[in-house]
Amino acid sequence: MLDLHRRPGPPADDGATIRIDGDGAPGGDAPAGWRWVSFSAHTLTDGSSITRAGDGREVGVVVLEGEARVSVGGRHLGQVGSRASVFDEVPAPVVLVEPGQGVEITALGAASIALAAAPGGDVRETRLIDPETTRIEARGSGRMARTVRHLLPAEEPAGRLLIVEVITPGGNWSSYPPHKHDTDDPPRECLLEELYYYRFALPQGFAFQRVYTSDRTLDEALTPMDGDVVLVPRGYHPVAAAAGYDCYYLNVMAGPVREWRFTLDPDHAWLMDWSPDVPRG
Repeated sequence: MLDLHRRPGPPADDGATIRIDGDGAPGGDAPAGWRWVSFSAHTLTDGSSITRAGDGREVGVVVLEGEARVSVGGRHLGQVGSRASVFDEVPAPVVLVEPGQGVEITALGAASIALAAAPGGDVRETRLIDPETTRIEARGSGRMARTVRHLLPAEEPAGRLLIVEVITPGGNWSSYPPHKHDTDDPPRECLLEELYYYRFALPQGFAFQRVYTSDRTLDEALTPMDGDVVLVPRGYHPVAAAAGYDCYYLNVMAGPVREWRFTLDPDHAWLMDWSPDVPRG
């Protein structure tokens, strides 16, 4: 059985509560064959820092909560972040860092930071992506309604990374109808590894996530809680937020082609055209 569900631990010296790296990376902690996505979540106190040396990966610095001073390659990018909670209406800011550049992040007060990374790609300029320019989408209806904030979408220049954050009201379904993107067959479908980092409006909140393939050689039902990570190396991967517990997740995706092209589970594809206000038959 693959270990797809990772729970946080006590903060390390740099505030890291969870780290995920692919095969062969120092401290690698991912299923066999996991290649494209690296991730860490950090809980920082006032004045504490994260220092990351440059390597062959591009990095997305996501200021989830609070404020931080960010420097890249010795160049100060200023104060980044403003929201108190991932559930605030404003999207998270992202600093996209080109490969080879070191990063230093210092918290200004308490802050939550996520670092997403992927190998190489055509990133020519480190830059701050202003949350005021972020596209916000109301996706689905009825019990499939959720809010998607496209922090680093395909239309925004980057090398490999795609980053979104999703707010799902308690009792609703998300990443739904079930879809997959594990086959390198563009333009029909593009291979993308995907990672879910979960937060909940109430700390005891939880969700259900199923990760499964058509032949059921992979079929796992997981119950992520606050601060947990779920890895999706392949297969369909729907989410249901438990009633009463509004759910946030940060999605990080990367693969050989930077396009979000997916295939629906044919058993459930009819849901794309279904409205809860229109009876079937």
